[in-house]
Amino acid sequence: MKLALHVAAIGVVFGDIGTSPLYTIRQCFDPAVGLKPTPESVAGVLSLVFWAITLIVMVKYVIFILQADNKGEGGVLALTALALKKAPPRSYLAIALVGAGMLGAAFFYGDGILTPAISVLGAVEGLEVISPAFSGMTVPISAALLIVLFLAQKNGTARVGAWFGPVMTVWFVTIGVLGIYGIIQHPAVLAGLDPRAGLSLLLSGQTRPLLLLGAVVLAITGAEALYADMGHFGRSTIRHVWISLVWPALVLNYFGQGALLLYNPEAIANPFYLLAPEFLRIPLLILATMAAIIASQAVISGAFSVTSQAVELGWLPRVRIRHTSARESGQIYVPQINAALMVGVLAVVLGFETSARLAYAYGIAVTGTMVMTTCIGFYYFRRIAGWPLIPVAALALLFFTIDMSFLVSNLTKVLEGGWLPLAIGFSLVAVMETWRRGRRILAEQFLDGAVPLETLLKQAADQKIQRVKGAAVFLTSNLDMVPTALLHNLKHNQVLHKRVALLRVSVADTPRVPLGEQLRVETLPNGFARIEISHGFMQTVDVPEALERCRTHGLDFPPMETSYFVSRQTLVHEHSSRMPAWQSRLFILLMDYALTPTEYFQLPPNRVVELGTKTEV
Repeated sequence: MKLALHVAAIGVVFGDIGTSPLYTIRQCFDPAVGLKPTPESVAGVLSLVFWAITLIVMVKYVIFILQADNKGEGGVLALTALALKKAPPRSYLAIALVGAGMLGAAFFYGDGILTPAISVLGAVEGLEVISPAFSGMTVPISAALLIVLFLAQKNGTARVGAWFGPVMTVWFVTIGVLGIYGIIQHPAVLAGLDPRAGLSLLLSGQTRPLLLLGAVVLAITGAEALYADMGHFGRSTIRHVWISLVWPALVLNYFGQGALLLYNPEAIANPFYLLAPEFLRIPLLILATMAAIIASQAVISGAFSVTSQAVELGWLPRVRIRHTSARESGQIYVPQINAALMVGVLAVVLGFETSARLAYAYGIAVTGTMVMTTCIGFYYFRRIAGWPLIPVAALALLFFTIDMSFLVSNLTKVLEGGWLPLAIGFSLVAVMETWRRGRRILAEQFLDGAVPLETLLKQAADQKIQRVKGAAVFLTSNLDMVPTALLHNLKHNQVLHKRVALLRVSVADTPRVPLGEQLRVETLPNGFARIEISHGFMQTVDVPEALERCRTHGLDFPPMETSYFVSRQTLVHEHSSRMPAWQSRLFILLMDYALTPTEYFQLPPNRVVELGTKTEV
């Protein structure tokens, strides 16, 4: 059982970082960086790559960040939700944490667009190594593979996912063996293990240091996936797989490529494929393409998961989420996100055409998320985990300095493609903050004109309101006030059902809420009740199913006798709005495209009554 879990983790967690050898070393010797593959420069580059992987992936993520789990779940949003527990609401600290979490999530979407593009392009570029006749075919073949990948998302990964682990296991063993093959031919390359070689290269004046660091960072892309997928496989599994297989395979392959360059500098055209004997290059190309597709699949699934979490946290509008597996709750499909990612990825492939041109844009997306994780992680370890200030501050300063060095190095290439993840990131932050702020303003406006529930209960007790058969469920965000839909029902129909339930669906700050803690019921006089369904930000809720469990509390909601009342808001822009005009109009647009409560809460459509209201924002 443990072996099966380890193999599954290899396929899901390490695909992104596992395909980095396809392009990292080649990018370090890009003409713009200014390096030639001499013994000193090769040793320096390998030193920087080795210590970047060791310090950032091994020390920062595997040893430290994996300890910051939210009920077993990881990722920048889970970490943000955990950190917000100790931050006073609406304080500057809470605003900073939310901002960092939003930026981290937004950059992850940028990663979701760039990873499939750079991984598949990097793999398919091996065709040109095999035969010059394939020159010019890289882009159309890559685009075709990516279209098939995105169209297949609606079917889920339950079937093909079983192959991910074995394929990636073969991949890591293969690149490790190829690395050993190269090192044996030129063992002097192991001088790159000395950290002084990397520092000497940066200070030697032979290269443009920022551009070199911007290429080195490609070796640690995918480190965030180790943390984000912790909930699926557990901290122990990820650590064991990384230390026993992935880390050694990556290091061996990088040094094998470096050894190749020592005795054949011309191999810099594509050192990954040229490291392999000629008769193995076609099988290696096929394996690399499969690994790139698996890496792309993993990051696409991650984007679906981040979307689901952001919706439950109230940072994005409700979207349609489909579960593609009856056994794995984490296997979901979000049609709107899938379509947006496909358009974005194809545009990137057609616009950039090569993995080399994509490198700096990719680096910004990756390092942006890393910086946010470091900042939130510092707060977690100090205030929530209670670690001593000096060691926490020292570690945070070390990691922040490295992360920012990588981020700044990539920012030097903003005009050459780095603008793309920045545009994606800040646009998504604007969307998230607009949605969060708009929903808060609507809630405050509701409270301004709301009627206390006690007032309605007194009127019902005086028998001044006519009662009719059946049960009515009114969805609301505040159980102490009369829902708008209930007020409109009284105004227009002038009746109340014999059984009236005010229902609030709330999201906990934990990934999952146990079944026994999800339902809270309070029975009130005269047939009224207050019900709260609580779920984690990685769970979805089925309202009718939850109401069936109310029978244990003495309440019965027969499906054919229960009506659901929801308020449908029509928003219009008000000149005196508390939001800028552009933000107000954006919020109205987001509300128009958000999934209705009927669809999102899986209410039976033929039992739903929508009562419209007009609200100015």
